[in-house]
Amino acid sequence: MSTTANSLHVLIVGGGIGGLTAAIALRKQGHQVEIFEQSRLATETGAAIHLAPNANGVLKRLGIFAERGGANPMERLTEYTDGGKLKRSMDLTEDNKRWQHEWLLAHRVDLHNQLKEAVQTPAEDGSVIAFHTASRVTSVDAATGTVVLADGSQHTGDVIVGADGVHSVTRSALPGAHTVRAEASGKSAFRFLVPRNAALADPETAGFCTRPGELCIWYGADRRIVLYPTSHNSVLNFVLIHPTEESAEEAERGGEAEGRETWGQQTHNLDRMLQVYAGFDPAILKLLAKADPQSVRVWKLLDMAEIPSWHTERLALLGDAAHPFLPHQGQGGGVAIEDAASLAVVLPADVSAEEVPARLALYDEIRHGRATRIQQYSRLAGQDRADGDARSVANGNTGKAAFDMYGFTDYNFGHDEWDNSTQRLREWTWNRMESPYWRMPIAFGPMPGPRQTHLGLPRDGTRSTFTTASIRFKTSRTVLQNLFPPGRSGWRFTAPDTVAYASFAQTTLNKMHWLGGSGYKHFGLYVHGVEYVGSPDGTVVRGTYMPILFESLTDPIVSGREELGMPKLYTSVDVYRREHSYRIRTGWEGAQWGNFLLQDLQQLQGKDALESARGGISGENDAGILVYKYIPKTGRQNKNVAAEEYPVFDPFAEAVPTPQPKRVYTTSKASFSIDPLDWEQLPTMHHIIARLAELPVYEIVGGKVVEGEGVPDVSGARPI
Repeated sequence: MSTTANSLHVLIVGGGIGGLTAAIALRKQGHQVEIFEQSRLATETGAAIHLAPNANGVLKRLGIFAERGGANPMERLTEYTDGGKLKRSMDLTEDNKRWQHEWLLAHRVDLHNQLKEAVQTPAEDGSVIAFHTASRVTSVDAATGTVVLADGSQHTGDVIVGADGVHSVTRSALPGAHTVRAEASGKSAFRFLVPRNAALADPETAGFCTRPGELCIWYGADRRIVLYPTSHNSVLNFVLIHPTEESAEEAERGGEAEGRETWGQQTHNLDRMLQVYAGFDPAILKLLAKADPQSVRVWKLLDMAEIPSWHTERLALLGDAAHPFLPHQGQGGGVAIEDAASLAVVLPADVSAEEVPARLALYDEIRHGRATRIQQYSRLAGQDRADGDARSVANGNTGKAAFDMYGFTDYNFGHDEWDNSTQRLREWTWNRMESPYWRMPIAFGPMPGPRQTHLGLPRDGTRSTFTTASIRFKTSRTVLQNLFPPGRSGWRFTAPDTVAYASFAQTTLNKMHWLGGSGYKHFGLYVHGVEYVGSPDGTVVRGTYMPILFESLTDPIVSGREELGMPKLYTSVDVYRREHSYRIRTGWEGAQWGNFLLQDLQQLQGKDALESARGGISGENDAGILVYKYIPKTGRQNKNVAAEEYPVFDPFAEAVPTPQPKRVYTTSKASFSIDPLDWEQLPTMHHIIARLAELPVYEIVGGKVVEGEGVPDVSGARPI
């Protein structure tokens, strides 16, 4: 997106991973960006970094593919006692398929170089990011958006992003934050790299690195060794966490420069490290001894109390400046990347400078709780195990909650911050409207257009006919769950995976008695594997969630909305049925927005085929349909007051009459495309079609056409 006269001028303090990611994302949003980095080369210290799915997905969205820089997949986790006894070894290749993005092990310098290259490369519109090195910021004025450099020069913008790390200067500008400092946690870490070939050449150490993408941990009572490969599995990265007092002299010799942390780099660090881990398995000690003495560094692990707010006026913090992380989950860099994504989302191209303080407050609201929670998980993951057990924390020993690795992983990995923040920004915008007019389907926000009337007519669908064509596809759980009723609790997916399944289904109804023997067509989005858990008795209701159902005739739209709570709207539905193909085109007043095609249809034979086709209007054998009913209260004086509002479930087991499939056709060759067009072409529904067009398609699972007799009247639909 091009920068415009209305774009913001953003000043980023710090050129580390978080700062560079923010720069790339904010330029993508159309803003003018400057970076101020205190070092001359902005070289990332450290050795390797975890790019878990939650972080890797953000980078990929920004055009950063870490695997091109040498990052390799995380494929196995193996844990040992300090004496070398194998505790467990888990193949993660299947588990990783749960996540829509890869879990990568990257060389930190390689990733930093990729980010720098992206920052220093002009965008397609020619816009550049000004990257000022050797530019140490000494103070900031959050009210005016001004940063002051060590040479006395001043730079003013609309936004200041404090990405200047654990010893942040920008943090001191937050009210009350100057009293909060990063403190030693009591643990330090030796860090270094060893060429993988050196380990493979030794029979005693080769077994630790024969399998690609394997992360190994040796647990002692109060210390541990973490080993994993990076750079296309050519380099082994080591992190050795231990009590600080055992290497305090080395860390102190390394010293701390003013405003930033440095690492001890004395040649005798290697000897001291081998002493600290003298009681460990001789084989791993032999591998440690292969380190270049000049490369072994020791780092004090710092922690910091939660600061109440990450923002004030035109200043917002991200990454370690806001929430320093202990390294025990490998999420420090990832959460900084998430911060950067969220900040960019809440500052889109059309935001004004006057709105900046409110948008930064929203950023804080979106990110603060999640980052703090992962920060606490990292503390739990780093607790000492008195018995060296890698799997749990003994409550009697720590007095704290047990370490739930799977729960932590699901929470950390199962998140897409760009999509999450996009939804939060939508809801924030809706809530700030002076007089929003809400009507179904509320998942898409306040609706334009006049208020609908209702028409209730009984019907007998026993002899009515139906033909349902459906296309099932794999997509993003995060994007789908953003279509859940906003601000209403109780909705969730049955599984925590970040991939989910949905279907577009179109049904042609005919011989409808209540329509004088004629018919109509409907077309909907069906989100599979959803459950509602908000009923008073705690009952879990599972089914397929339907956020939108389009129909081609006014009468069923009105009756379905008002009587049943079905989220219906009008669209034209044109069907072209041929012997082996089925094409659907959807539109409004001549503007075509959807094209759906099933080709090479093959008819199934036998009773089992017909039984498999039984189910609901989604085209799948679902338990029922979940929707959310919202009817505005009548009267101008009652704007934004609901007359009825509750979830509704339509169980197919109670359908009257029961649909009777007659013929079933299937295909593996199905496809669809959605064009959101613009407001002029779709004046009453562009905001909905644009959201449908955002659905990523990871895989078309298949297509199906079912013909039959008996159309239910949906009289079983009821509030939950």
